[in-house]
Amino acid sequence: MDPLRAQYEAFPYPERDPADEARRLVVGSPSALFEIDHYLFGGRRDWRRPFRALVAGGGTGDGLIQLAQQLKDAGCPAEIVYLDLSQAARRIAEARAAARGLSGMTFLTGDLCDPPPGPFDYVDCCGVLHHLPDPAAGLAALAGVLSPGGGMGIMVYAPHGRTGVYPLQQAFAALMGEDPPAERVALARQALAALPPTNWFLRNPHLSDHQASDAGLHDLLLNARDRPFEIGELVAMADAAGLGLVSLTEPGRYDPARMLPDTPAFRERLARLGPLERLALGERLAGDIRMHVAYLAPAARAGTAMARPTPQAVPRLNGLPAAALARTVAARGEIAISYGEITHRIAVPAAAAPLIARIGAGRSLGAIAGAAGLDWFGFMALWGPVHRGLTGFNRLHYTTVP
Repeated sequence: MDPLRAQYEAFPYPERDPADEARRLVVGSPSALFEIDHYLFGGRRDWRRPFRALVAGGGTGDGLIQLAQQLKDAGCPAEIVYLDLSQAARRIAEARAAARGLSGMTFLTGDLCDPPPGPFDYVDCCGVLHHLPDPAAGLAALAGVLSPGGGMGIMVYAPHGRTGVYPLQQAFAALMGEDPPAERVALARQALAALPPTNWFLRNPHLSDHQASDAGLHDLLLNARDRPFEIGELVAMADAAGLGLVSLTEPGRYDPARMLPDTPAFRERLARLGPLERLALGERLAGDIRMHVAYLAPAARAGTAMARPTPQAVPRLNGLPAAALARTVAARGEIAISYGEITHRIAVPAAAAPLIARIGAGRSLGAIAGAAGLDWFGFMALWGPVHRGLTGFNRLHYTTVP
């Protein structure tokens, strides 16, 4: 049996209990429905129309269940195909779907390099490409079943935020690579407890999967096949597959201007860089980016797929209550968004607070502007910083999703 498949048969990942579906829906990026609408369909898709999706490398079902439940809640007639190499992971995903009474799904066991026939409006490929023998071939295979008008949500590991992982993977493989999976986990936990404080893995505060579960430890430190991608490598692989980068979900975290002195010398040097060069520089300066989460589309439409602020656009905040955010902006003239040790401060005019307070109830930007007595140009003078700041950190989307 392929070592990677054996790993996920022994330790399906992430560790999930179908009984938990009664109390929570696991959500995240990619594949939240409002994100899909914002990044891939201009925030204007009619979700009453049929929708066909492929969850490629679905694991224990986080992306599948999130997508299926949100499509059901939106009243969308959807068909979702789940594909994974692990039968153990598939059984958990099927049990989670059954616990929620979700239907319209087909479950397949197999290799994502040989996907089921398309076309698909959407492909989810989260946490999979970095485990393949040939990630470029896998991405090209998925691109081949994507509808010309569709898109893809992906996540791949990044190197710098995972500092310490790969030397430890190599060390553990040399020590216990031939042992049964459960014994490897036990031995790895003993080894971790004895590591010297100089070990880079111990010094990395951004890693916690090994603390959450045995499956998390195995996936992080005992993985049979795992390689990270810098952002330039990911974009090059997408280009080779005929796909274009629509957007990272949190491009603001890659902005080098947020991590360098705000002086003419640095502004001049940053101005010489192209968009991808800026992202690559920002990734290397930040040091805490453990994964790249992005939306891709066929190259011909990648530049036009994402929603823009228009009078018809309906804004939606992600994880930020409108009233509380408006109070913060009115009092401080800024929004602070933190990732562990890094806090990004977004300057927002205090006069934008009443506009933020009106987000919700399906109100469009045009309706918000009208209620504030502003023409479109006056509105955008205030809304522009809100838009740029919050979309940069995946906190604001434009979407028709209920």
